[in-house]
Amino acid sequence: MDGSEAGRSAAAVLAALRRVVLGQEPATREALVAILARGHVLLEGVPGTAKTLLARTLARALSVRYARIQFTPDLMPSDITGVSVLAGTQDFVFRPGPIFADLVLADEINRAPAKTQAALLEAMQERTVTVDGSPHPLPPAFTVFATQNPIEFEGTYPLPEAELDRFMLKIALGYPAEDTERGILDRHLAGFESDAPETYGIEPVLDAAGLEALRRAVESVRVEARLVAYITSIVRATREAPSLTLGASPRAGVALLKATRAAALLGGRDFAIPDDVKELAPPVLRHRIAVAPELELEGVTPDAALKAVLEQIEAPTA
Repeated sequence: MDGSEAGRSAAAVLAALRRVVLGQEPATREALVAILARGHVLLEGVPGTAKTLLARTLARALSVRYARIQFTPDLMPSDITGVSVLAGTQDFVFRPGPIFADLVLADEINRAPAKTQAALLEAMQERTVTVDGSPHPLPPAFTVFATQNPIEFEGTYPLPEAELDRFMLKIALGYPAEDTERGILDRHLAGFESDAPETYGIEPVLDAAGLEALRRAVESVRVEARLVAYITSIVRATREAPSLTLGASPRAGVALLKATRAAALLGGRDFAIPDDVKELAPPVLRHRIAVAPELELEGVTPDAALKAVLEQIEAPTA
């Protein structure tokens, strides 16, 4: 698949997403960028803002296996990874859990205890599950979309920094505009149901093999040395900014580079530009930094702090 064909295919997937998920244009684009860049996604938004719908629609458009895991305080690691069961008199056979899918929705991930989150962490990082000392590789297309509610803290376990760092992007979903919200109601009057994919009105655009071809095309996108230096400067600046008590890790720079290449492909280009970096810097970095407590009390958000950092760094010119 050449660059122009890959760009058209990616654009077709994005168009399918936006026909179903209304009023969340940045979120749909960022979600597609992440999966093209082989990255996992943390979706944050209040209930009812299409987090689950986005993941389910993406799985349908890509024609990949989809699994949803509802995270609860009593969820055990084996409920996710699977277990070894006795088959016959002496032999144990591994029975895969729901994580052995191409796109896994970890719903309300912060409701599960640390032990269960650790099992997911191994899968996200190694793309392998270890049960009874035996490794079991996950599917090549394996991607985690995790959701969390930003306003409800009772009965939740904060995600540790090490786990947050494994998510390539943190995507924020807000309330839609008034006309979009009316359109959502009109669509339901016409028979649309979010829990019935057959009512979405879209057909698969790609399959797992097509997704892999797009991912290989992303890896062929050119990134000039000055753009690599720009990414490096942004990541390092987060560690020196007085407004932040925690800066981004080197893994953040790798994530920003990969996401930048995917954004370029989605834009129909075989080369990355500074605007790709600027567009992806907030979703790549917002969950990897910590705002100084005194500024947080004054209402300074991670996005506002990142904007100030970006404004201080000169982008390379053509």
